[in-house]
Amino acid sequence: MQFDEFTGQTVLVTGAASGIGLEQVQAFLAQHARVIAIDIQPRPGVLAATEQLSYQVADVTDVTALTAAIHAGVQQLGTPAIVCNTAGKLDGYRPTLETNLAAWQDLLATDLTSQFIVTNTVLPAMLKQQHGVFVNMASIAGLVAGGGGAAYTAAKHAIIGYTKQLDLDYADQGIRANCIAPGAIETPMNAADFAGDGHMAKWVAGETPAKRWAKPHEVADLTLFLASRHADYIHGTVMPVDGGWLEK
Repeated sequence: MQFDEFTGQTVLVTGAASGIGLEQVQAFLAQHARVIAIDIQPRPGVLAATEQLSYQVADVTDVTALTAAIHAGVQQLGTPAIVCNTAGKLDGYRPTLETNLAAWQDLLATDLTSQFIVTNTVLPAMLKQQHGVFVNMASIAGLVAGGGGAAYTAAKHAIIGYTKQLDLDYADQGIRANCIAPGAIETPMNAADFAGDGHMAKWVAGETPAKRWAKPHEVADLTLFLASRHADYIHGTVMPVDGGWLEK
């Protein structure tokens, strides 16, 4: 899959050290884009230090650190034309009575509020250029119950609503916003499902019509399309990558 249009464009990706975020970084670098990569973890060894990459270590729940990381990346590589709000965490499928306030606030700060902060930090410059694309990471848990616990499901539902409103408010000014709703993706975030004899991973695969987990690059491939001019008329929508989970 090749998109020549990304050559020289700047892309911002949060959650860039592993899983889907790492695959997105690698996918855009392979398209000769410049990438501002942000994660709380240090740069992984698979990402070579190049002039195309500005790797910033920051906790997305720390407003000061996150905005500083964005500004440092912009100073190095320029204003992003594309933003992938990918950083996120799970909540252990805890129902509301097993979720204390601190855990609730931390989950929403990571999965939801970080997207708001990133968006509001880069959107003014995008509006000046009359061009910008947001690919926000939701989940099938943003469309149905059962994909997470109370906090995760609430956050992912909110991301979908936020993305739709973001697009509605700024679509006539050159901005596009969509989100991806992954199902079972084999990433380090889901490592617990594969622990031991992998019973949970096998159960999930068995319950998925496609009978398998997806690889992170399958989500990154969709990201490339949604960020490209080929998707210019796709606005405010949710794209599941779920092996048919939602069709049941």
